Amino acid sequence: MNSKPSFSTQSLEPSKIPSHIAIIMDGNGRWAEKRLMNRIKGHEKGSATVRNIVRSCREIGIDHLTLYAFSTENWQRPKTEIAALMTLLKKFLKSEQKELADNNIRLKTIGQIERLPIDVQKELNRAMSTTKANDGMQLHLALSYGGRAEIVKMVKDIATKAKEGKIELEAITPELVSEHLYTGHLPDPDLLIRTGGDMRISNFLLWQIAYAEIYVTDTLWPDFSREEFVKILFAYQQRERRFGKI
Repeated sequence: MNSKPSFSTQSLEPSKIPSHIAIIMDGNGRWAEKRLMNRIKGHEKGSATVRNIVRSCREIGIDHLTLYAFSTENWQRPKTEIAALMTLLKKFLKSEQKELADNNIRLKTIGQIERLPIDVQKELNRAMSTTKANDGMQLHLALSYGGRAEIVKMVKDIATKAKEGKIELEAITPELVSEHLYTGHLPDPDLLIRTGGDMRISNFLLWQIAYAEIYVTDTLWPDFSREEFVKILFAYQQRERRFGKI
């Protein structure tokens, strides 16, 4: 019987390591429901996966990791689930500060942070302040984030500057647009991973993933392992990125 190939970091070509990986962490609720558990149990288990993948990215040498943690559409979920998610987020931010510090990881965020509960905002700001001197990998949490809302904000910001005479029409380029997005300080993602099997983008980094390689796995986020992550990186390295060219 043939055994499945084993993937380790030794399988990877160092020169082809993606600089920026974005992940849609889907499947926490379904993971819990399959086990007849409360959906929040799935989110709790998913937190452990976050820790594992962040560590893996740091060890492999990824410069930027962006995690889709809470979308603008998630505000439409039941209030009890939202409250539990905010409590879990606050707990995660508290518990991971030492881990981030020990691994020289800087925490940053994108999204409508002002919509988060005040106590969560304070914990988030504390974590970002604690890690701001770290110069290793950057971990970006997309919180209360939506790609369309981001683009609308960008359009308003540029239109306001144009109206005030600070920007000429000819100066509006793709580069200028990028600068006015939440991710203006980031390179575009090289690789977008979605767990949970759904074949959709879910309003995530709509402008930024124009030429990202996309990999969808049926694995639910709580079951997503380091080995599968490395397997996906290996598959990414086998692809030819042409950016619209021949």
